[in-house]
Amino acid sequence: GSGKTYTALRCASAFGDRVAVIDTEHGAASKYVGEQPDGVPWTFDVLNLTDFSPLRYIEAIEAAGQSGYKVLVIDSLSHAWMGKGGALEMIDQSDAKSSYIAWGKVTPIFRRMIEAILASPCHVIATMRTKTEYVLEKDEKGRNVPKKIGTAPVMRDGIEYEFDLVC
Repeated sequence: GSGKTYTALRCASAFGDRVAVIDTEHGAASKYVGEQPDGVPWTFDVLNLTDFSPLRYIEAIEAAGQSGYKVLVIDSLSHAWMGKGGALEMIDQSDAKSSYIAWGKVTPIFRRMIEAILASPCHVIATMRTKTEYVLEKDEKGRNVPKKIGTAPVMRDGIEYEFDLVC
């Protein structure tokens, strides 16, 4: 509800005329078809994902590049982390004897997804959900109390360093 999809589509329409959208938000992007805040109606093709495995994202990202799209909007990348079939669910459902071993299997798949984004011939705009970020600080009585310090992406730590621009 903060305007991620709308903002991503507005940027995408400025970057190129062949736009593809990977929609994990139950069709949220489709409600903007035909919008024209800059005088040109928005047109784009949509793939609605319901399985958020990083492998599905890789397939969709590579297909968009091979199909000649100029811009790819991934709305939202957070689902590859915490959605149905995403990395965290892959860990939970792993038959590995320890989470360390499970992460050893899931991390390379997740990294391949990031590499697919970075290697795409498309301009890629990825939205992410956010959460409130807290730190613990001592109060005047010496107790640890949470202090709100802003927001953080709902995603694996450090993801923001993978992109050229983060807003």
